[in-house]
Amino acid sequence: MPRQIVMDATGDTRHEFDASDTVQLAQAEERFRQLTGTGFTAAVRRPDGRAQVVRSFDPTAEETIFVPRLQGG
Repeated sequence: MPRQIVMDATGDTRHEFDASDTVQLAQAEERFRQLTGTGFTAAVRRPDGRAQVVRSFDPTAEETIFVPRLQGG
């Protein structure tokens, strides 16, 4: 089952969704748009184990990780 992992200051939150369920798929796509729209970087884990930054929602991705924008100080 595909999952979206959102990293933040409190740890991580995991959202699993059924890609064959149109409602869950729409919610996952909206979550992707909201997070990337507020500055999160999205990366998909590829079969070889490496992560690849993505700019659009991929419903076939097994795992998408969202990392917040880093701030210097």
